[in-house]
Amino acid sequence: MKTHVGINVTNLQASIEFYTKLFGTAPVKVKEQYAKFLPENLSLNFTLNLRDQVIGNQLNHFGIQLESTEEVLAQKTRLEEVGFLTKDEMNTTCCYSLQDKFWIQDPDGNEWEYFFTKEDADSYTKQDTSSCCVE
Repeated sequence: MKTHVGINVTNLQASIEFYTKLFGTAPVKVKEQYAKFLPENLSLNFTLNLRDQVIGNQLNHFGIQLESTEEVLAQKTRLEEVGFLTKDEMNTTCCYSLQDKFWIQDPDGNEWEYFFTKEDADSYTKQDTSSCCVE
């Protein structure tokens, strides 16, 4: 089984370039208004659908759960090496979990979280913050 995620984008070429770097693989299909990725290392069928306008982040966020902090750091390094700016949230409480994570944004502002859940937590967020996951 694969999860399918289709998102609307305003610039197909910029999004193809972003997601090729994000997934570490090129799309398996590209048409005039469409691109399809089938990353081998994810159980994911991911498509880009060209639209005239995309307003805001229509979803909360996307995420890729990893098996260790070392994997988080390796993915962070990989993505920084291809030019992405990352936002770190190491050793943070979010969604009732203690996590190590970082964030990046695609060309349309959709946020992607790479994270490792270290353990369960009793609260949704750290006491000194008002939000988690996406600001």
